[in-house]
Amino acid sequence: MKIYLSGLAFNDGKVKYNDERLIKLSDKFKPKKVAPFFAEFTTVDPEQADALAVMKETLLDLLIPDMEKLEGRLARSESQDEKKLLVKCIRAMEEEKVLCDLELSGDEKNILKALAPLTFKPTVVLAGEITTDELISRALKKAGIIFFYTAGKDECKAWPVEKNSNALTCAGKIHSDLARGFIRADVVPFDGMMGVFNMHEAKEKGLVKTVEKNHIIEDGDIIEIKFNV
Repeated sequence: MKIYLSGLAFNDGKVKYNDERLIKLSDKFKPKKVAPFFAEFTTVDPEQADALAVMKETLLDLLIPDMEKLEGRLARSESQDEKKLLVKCIRAMEEEKVLCDLELSGDEKNILKALAPLTFKPTVVLAGEITTDELISRALKKAGIIFFYTAGKDECKAWPVEKNSNALTCAGKIHSDLARGFIRADVVPFDGMMGVFNMHEAKEKGLVKTVEKNHIIEDGDIIEIKFNV
């Protein structure tokens, strides 16, 4: 995830997310390798960012270009539905609200997606000091990203995925072969795994759910994919 920063005193570059759940899993399994999630901070090209993080006092630096873009579109638009949406968005921004926080219909979201105003991206507005981990966490939440995990003696890894993703999507995130040959997935919640020694014991205690490809994976789930290619 690339996060554009406005008004924040962090350096550009990749930043490791100190995920407490991954740390606890790594302490438990003591794997050969730990693969944490990294975000990338940037202060240039907000158009290329996945999310924005802005101090409240510099918010207008993002809102004004968005207002100018939508006002220009409003002057040219011949659609009454589009005009209504643009007026709604402009009024919200005049109240210093970011567009990603507006309640919009699917059609309205599609219109804004095509226009690509900056603050329609997941935008975190900050009022005070914040750590890098808190910033990344808030940006992930705003973007609707959760983590599932793979954990064992070889590796513990955090996998970012869109909320409400199914087991097949998560399998493909790990490797295309796992999605192509998907049979089923064994899933155990994080808290359940922390109370047992390993996945085998979790199964013995009835903590593991064996699921089909359409099962929705929850934030913090540890999964094992059974596949055949």
